[in-house]
Amino acid sequence: MSRLILATRNVGKIAELRAILAAEEVPGELLGADAFPDVPDVKETGVTFAENALLKAHALAGATGLPAVADDSGLCVDVLGGAPGIFSARWAGRHGDDKANLDLLLAQLGDIDAPHRAAHFACAAALALPDGTERVVHGTLRGTLRHIPEGTGGFGYDPVLQPDGESRTCAELSAEEKNAISHRGKAFRALVPLIRELL
Repeated sequence: MSRLILATRNVGKIAELRAILAAEEVPGELLGADAFPDVPDVKETGVTFAENALLKAHALAGATGLPAVADDSGLCVDVLGGAPGIFSARWAGRHGDDKANLDLLLAQLGDIDAPHRAAHFACAAALALPDGTERVVHGTLRGTLRHIPEGTGGFGYDPVLQPDGESRTCAELSAEEKNAISHRGKAFRALVPLIRELL
């Protein structure tokens, strides 16, 4: 494998995925979608994380002729019936406004006590080849939602999810610590054998 495209323009996610795949010694060059500015962003019209990940991976593989990896992930809150789920990145209405999304979620859970603040990060990671071959794997990270954001690392909802068995939020963990236990880390490590097999 000489080149593999990560179907995202999110610099935080690209850095995270590069670190995860490098730690697994996946060979070759890892490119972000920003290396192909003429390829339009894909609308996430799926109703599951897996559907959205496949939409993005197939679109980029088809447009570039290169194997593509994509993920879709989000926060699923038990007391909200699994929401925000696939709408995590646009929970407050505008895509990618982390602060607004976090503020709205915390406001919605304002009167919910700690025993009922269970949640998990979910990730579906997809590999698509230009010939239409596809694979999807999943990863989760369970925890409890804090009332107040803590930490400056990570992105999205990281400052409020405290993983089970941990005293810090995801945003207080080092990149290495987070990648070792994260939903995305688990999913992408599960994808590595498939990347090796198919490429």
